[in-house]
Amino acid sequence: MSAPRPPSVPPPSVHKVLGTHPSAVLLGAQLVAVLAYPFLDGTAAGRAVLGVVQMGVVTIAVWAVRRTPALSWVAIFLGAPAMAFTVVEAITPDTGWVVLVSALLHAPFYFYVSHAMVRYLFHDDRVTRDELYATGAAFTVVAWGFAYLYAAAQVVWPGSFVGAEGGASRDWFELLYLSFSVLTSVGLSDVAPVAAHARSIVMVEMVTGVLYVALVVARLVGLTVNRRAS
Repeated sequence: MSAPRPPSVPPPSVHKVLGTHPSAVLLGAQLVAVLAYPFLDGTAAGRAVLGVVQMGVVTIAVWAVRRTPALSWVAIFLGAPAMAFTVVEAITPDTGWVVLVSALLHAPFYFYVSHAMVRYLFHDDRVTRDELYATGAAFTVVAWGFAYLYAAAQVVWPGSFVGAEGGASRDWFELLYLSFSVLTSVGLSDVAPVAAHARSIVMVEMVTGVLYVALVVARLVGLTVNRRAS
């Protein structure tokens, strides 16, 4: 008589994974977008699909970690128009006013998302696995927000950034690369701000990166001290 087979464990559904580890999903989506962008940048359809899917994942993940009425208003007045302009910008990437409006919609949206993620990190006195993922997710979202500020800056003040490849303006991926290098304080970028307004925004991102690391370290140390005291 054969031994009974152990019950098979069904694979976790997308809804379950998003409900359990929404920050991990967001962080993974951001990193996949970084790796996929060079392959999709050649076509307008690829850029549009990547931008819309990314914003959708960001919205769903934040909804999972912080459900507030304010998020609904942000999604309506910033998220939805930003998705629409993502498609328009992918079709006409050289139209200045389209790039500017898209950036001015995306930047506050991503900064609100980072604010929601940080609030999620501080909402209780314990650190869960998903909150650890949230530290990385919030960091990448801040980098996206500043990249859109750079895109707006070079429309308002042409020639704000110079790069090794030359040209009057930098493309989106170059500005995102600059944002990550500034936020992490590594400085490994061939793109540099040369206009005064662009340098001001870069300096604000430098301070933000340092304060973010200090904030996360202080949070973890404080929880460790409280746990030992208890």
